[in-house]
Amino acid sequence: MLFENNNYDFDYDILSLAGFNFNRPETFYEYENKDVLVDPQEGFQRGNMWRKEYVPYKGMTYKKLNPTCDREALLFKIMELDFAINDLNLYLDLHPEDERIYEYFKKYTKECLELKDKYAKTYGPLTLDQTNTNTYEWMKNPWPWDKTGGSMYV
Repeated sequence: MLFENNNYDFDYDILSLAGFNFNRPETFYEYENKDVLVDPQEGFQRGNMWRKEYVPYKGMTYKKLNPTCDREALLFKIMELDFAINDLNLYLDLHPEDERIYEYFKKYTKECLELKDKYAKTYGPLTLDQTNTNTYEWMKNPWPWDKTGGSMYV
């Protein structure tokens, strides 16, 4: 037998870690901690945006990524915001009524679009739809993920 206690409630434990309050069933989706999200940089590096949801495997933690140049720093910021947008999107698929999380989603989306535009103007396109020049630059090297700044992470 895998579990001694057959009354184990996995959903309850997971949601408790995320900060849900089970004492008031009518407000199931209200958070006890009003600051439930971490910033996009931390969320990207650890793999989720929810403050109380991260539990390191066997006490291990993530390795902090450090950009080595301005180009890499801008690309990291774009990747962090893209991750935050996707993580919040998954939550909003199940909880579309959560206006507070939707405000973060809109804020990060706007900021990410601005940074992608800045990156395209400075270093070249990240996606095919970023055509801000008179010539076709999609095939020009180096690609954003090529090792140009000495980092082994991007």
